[in-house]
This record gives sequence, C-alpha cells and structure tokens, in this order.
Amino acid sequence: MTEVQIKAALEKFEALIREQDARSEAIKQQGDFIDYSTLDKLTIGVCGGDGIGPIITNEAARVLEFLLKEDVEAGKIEFKTIDGLTIENRVAVNKAIPDDVLEELKKCPVILKGPTTTPQAGDPWPNIESANVAMRKALDLFANLRPVKVPEEGIDWTFFRENTEGAYAVGSKGVNITDDLAMDFVVTTTEGTQRIARLAYDYARRNKKDRVSIIQKANVIKTTDGKFLNLCKEIGKEYPEITTDEWYIDITTAKLIDKKRRTDFKVFVLPNLYGDIITDEAAEFQGGVGTAGSANIGKKYAMFEAIHGSAPRMMREGRGQYADPCSMLRAAVMLLSHIGKQAEADKLERALDICMYEEKKLKITGRADGATCEDFGNYVMETLTTL
Repeated sequence: MTEVQIKAALEKFEALIREQDARSEAIKQQGDFIDYSTLDKLTIGVCGGDGIGPIITNEAARVLEFLLKEDVEAGKIEFKTIDGLTIENRVAVNKAIPDDVLEELKKCPVILKGPTTTPQAGDPWPNIESANVAMRKALDLFANLRPVKVPEEGIDWTFFRENTEGAYAVGSKGVNITDDLAMDFVVTTTEGTQRIARLAYDYARRNKKDRVSIIQKANVIKTTDGKFLNLCKEIGKEYPEITTDEWYIDITTAKLIDKKRRTDFKVFVLPNLYGDIITDEAAEFQGGVGTAGSANIGKKYAMFEAIHGSAPRMMREGRGQYADPCSMLRAAVMLLSHIGKQAEADKLERALDICMYEEKKLKITGRADGATCEDFGNYVMETLTTL
C-alpha cells in the first residue's frame, strides 16, 4: 500500500466523518412529532415503485379509500399518486430518488410505498443507492416498525429497527483502498440511538408489553454496538415496569425458532442491519415476507411499505396481476393506526385475519391457479362490510 493510497482513503473517511457529524447535529434541532389532528387536510402519497409495486400498492390504496370514504368525500384526506420511482428513472438521473419525485414525496406527510429494485453486483444497473435507504435519510424516517403475530404459536413480536444509522448509513460510500483491501463503515450516534430506544419503550408502555430486548453484537463490535447497547439500557431505566434484556444477534436468530423461548420476546430494538435480517426471519412464522408490512416513522413524515422486493421475475413472466397484496394491506393497518384511525385499523386487521387465516375463501399463489391481487382486495372489502 502506498502513501498516496492511504492519503486518498483518509480524505474519503474525513468527508464521511464531517457528513455524519452534520447529520447528528441536525437530529438535535428537530421538533416534536407531527400532530395529524391539526391538519386541515392530510395528503397520503401513493408511490408504486418497481415491478409488482404499483399493483399491490394501488390495491392497498383502494382498500384504504374504501375505509376512509367519508373523510375523502369531506376533503379531510386525499390520496395523491406519485410516479417515477422506477429503476429506469433512477438510473437515468443516476440518483436513488429523482429530484422531482423527492419534491412530491415531501408534500405528503404520509406515504404508502411499493417495493423498489436495488442494484447489486452482476446487475445491468449502475451502483446507485437503495431508494429505501435514500428515502429514510431524506425524510429522516429513523424508526422501522415491523409487527409479527401468530396467536396459535404464542408469537406477538414488535421490532423497532433503527433505520438511518448502523451499517446502512454510508453503505454505498465504502472505500476500495487498494485492489486487495476494501472497507465499509458503521455509524452510531447518541441522538439516533436514544430516539429509537425511547420509541420502542414508549410503544411497550402504551401497549402493555412487559419486555424490551436489545439486540446487538457488542462482544465483538465493541464500539458502535457497545454504544447502542449502553444507551438503550440507560433509556430502559426510565421505564421501571418494563424488563430489559440483551441478546446477541446470532443467538437471537436461534431462539426465535426455539418454541420454549420465543414466546418470551415482546418488543425488540436493534440496529439497522440486524433488524433487516431478523425481521425477514420473523415474517416467515406469519406466512412469509409477502404477508408482512412495515412502518417507517419520523417526526415529520411516515412511510408504510411491504418488506419484500419488487419481484421482477413475476413481471417478466406476466404474472404481476397475481401478486399478493397482503404485505401492503398489513402496512395499511399501521398507516391507519399512525394517523389516528385506530377503529379502522382494527377493522382492517380483523378482516385480513379472516381472509388470510380463517375463512381463506381465496388463495393467492402468484400464478393463474390462484386469486388475482384485485380479487383479493375485493374479498377484503366484502369482509369489511360484515364487521
């Protein structure tokens, strides 16, 4: 390794330090969470994304409009379609989110978003940042909330995944120092950790959950994971009625399949990368990632999405109309709850339980031998009318 190579790497690292320090300072300046009850009109952006994204997102929006018909007709809520977050458009401008699309997104305090394609090694696309990661940064959606519930197994888990830091904070800004050495970076800030921890503990208190588990690998990743663990434990002291425990990420993945232990877990708080992995594992208990939605919460914006990808193969094979909308419909439940429509959220959740697990009059297979996305949406709305 030459001195020139070392100097070039240090210059890139210095730029990252300054960038992340500025972000940390910006977090300190933020105000309170948005109060939706004070808005004359709430605009919900419907952003379809890539592949099957527009199909399942539009179906979820159709069900939401059905449930919120009175508010829509009264002008209290409007749905706004936002196009342009396709991989083709992003590549054309070489940005994770085109500027005009981001401008439209920022006009919507609440966003229902379909899955997007993220280029990886071997793809024909250039190495642009994940649209999800970029949106979380641009709108400061620092908390990713993912519930998983399987009543017959005693599973009732809620995951609070930190969304803007950890291994994903500068995931596209690693340094190829030489042909033989590459380095990426992990970011943990005091403010970023404290706010996700407090959100998790507040949720546990409001929902009468008696345990919060801090997931990390602080025995090996001592600096950043150690900081995350210690700060979360300090926040936990403010909630004496809640038991705090700590688990390493590797043993946590094992204990989720341990029938004797997994029912002990209630609320999880964990850094970005670990949360990405373990919530996909957890979703399998519920029927797979196609059944699971997620909420991305910030103080000024909130975005609700499926946790799976854009299924380009389904589109190539002409099977897009058979895509499963349940992930987006589960996300819609969280959207309703977030904007203060808890009765409607409970009603939709009950309808989904009936359609997915109890009656099961329609089966989604992803192929012509199963129901279409629209058929299933109609089934859900028909069920809603009986509740």
